[in-house]
Amino acid sequence: MKTYTTLIAALLLISSCGLENYQESELTLESENVLVEEVQDNFNTEEYDRIYENEFLEVLKNPLSTFSIDVDAASYSNTRRFISQGQLPPKDAVRIEEFINYFTYNYEEPQGEHPFSIYTEISNCPWNSKNKLLHIGLQGRRVQTENIPSNNLVFLLDVSGSMDDPNKLPLLKSSFHLLVEQLGENDRIAIVVYAGEAGVVLPSTPCNNKEQIMQAINDLQAGGSTAGGQGILLAYKIAEENFIKEGNNRIILATDGDFNVGVSSDAELVRLIEMKRETGIYLSVLGFGTGNYKDSKMEKLADHGNGNFYYIDNIFEAKKVLVNEMGGTLLTIAKDVKIQIEFNPAKVYQYRLIGYENRLLRNEDFEDDTKDAGELGAGHSVTALYEIVTKEDDQDNSKAVNYKYQSTNISTDAYSSTEIATLKFRYKNPNDTSSNLIEHSILDQNIDINNSSIDFKFASSVAEFGLLLRDSKFKGSSTYDHVMEMATISKGSDIEGYRAEFIKIVKAAKDIDEKQKKQ
Repeated sequence: MKTYTTLIAALLLISSCGLENYQESELTLESENVLVEEVQDNFNTEEYDRIYENEFLEVLKNPLSTFSIDVDAASYSNTRRFISQGQLPPKDAVRIEEFINYFTYNYEEPQGEHPFSIYTEISNCPWNSKNKLLHIGLQGRRVQTENIPSNNLVFLLDVSGSMDDPNKLPLLKSSFHLLVEQLGENDRIAIVVYAGEAGVVLPSTPCNNKEQIMQAINDLQAGGSTAGGQGILLAYKIAEENFIKEGNNRIILATDGDFNVGVSSDAELVRLIEMKRETGIYLSVLGFGTGNYKDSKMEKLADHGNGNFYYIDNIFEAKKVLVNEMGGTLLTIAKDVKIQIEFNPAKVYQYRLIGYENRLLRNEDFEDDTKDAGELGAGHSVTALYEIVTKEDDQDNSKAVNYKYQSTNISTDAYSSTEIATLKFRYKNPNDTSSNLIEHSILDQNIDINNSSIDFKFASSVAEFGLLLRDSKFKGSSTYDHVMEMATISKGSDIEGYRAEFIKIVKAAKDIDEKQKKQ
């Protein structure tokens, strides 16, 4: 990036004073850097992976839907940042599953041997009255802070020149202060930083010496290029040297994602993370800043590092992630959690999974314990929504699909069954290599949306908001007013105020959208 912006600066100078004058110029390096900084301020290099929305699939031809859970929430807080700055987010910055999973829901606590409970509900689809919406929820077992195993944490902090901004390094420091305050004397923290090269600024230190840890954070300064790959290797080395058996061993990477020295390509970094996760050390990622924020890169690192991905846009978000939800952020209670739904073709004609586009799995991956999937933290909930087209009398109710070499038939039991689908979960305990299987039948009890639960209404309003921001072809009759109406009647007790804030964000997005349409 530095070389590129320097080139831009040179071209601007040539344009303004001519090539001959530029060659004879006594322009100092200092004044050139000022111009480079001015160019960088206006040069947005944020990166988002293209999202191809899930289509409706016919049950007779595609009876199974398989995906990995996702508890990341970065997309929602990043979108909030865009809207607070008076602009709508890029369409591909909107991952609807992360919008939905930003919020907590009132699912029942798990009671049995498994570390999570299962919740399902079906009602009318708010943006398409002809269809229905299937709501699936998982609730992870909550663990009191005092019962969390000892932590061996390595803070891997980006102190490169790109972090020299008020909403980057200063916010990073404040965020990690909050986390350190929550840790106990049996926990350990090491700090690795990277800029032009990586280095250890604090060896693994017990948290009964918080003054030393805080001082190390306070002393951080930004400058240099970004050798992120080198920093990741050093962080894993430190984590391995201080590994706590039966403890929580985790690297927390805080960065704007702008790796440009050493191992920096997405593919190289993912391979590195996949190799290191087998050591039992997880990687979580906190994104910061604007302008050169590399969303796609950081999401891949967290997903393949068996960790979580958050975007910290203000100190309140840091408190949510690192204080209020610290148990789930730091402690994994189930790994490689996969969901597979088999729809009953006698009851369902078509279905569409809302979001989770980059979490889809092949159907055969469900029973393959070597395939990586998502992790569930203590107290975390996971929510997924399907829009479904049910079988009606005027639809094609053929009992078979015939191909040249085989045919697919619907069993007579499917017609007599009261089940609309069967839900299957696979998960591993954190230290296991083989998975556990849970099955759960889903019944359509014909609940009108007016009688549906608060959680159903609110989750559907969040999904509808995502469809609008993406200008999805599946948005149906969605409107910002309808989103606000549904969210308002389903706000509930909202102790932390996150749902009330959501309603304000929707109102702001509506205002921005209307202003843009008038221009």
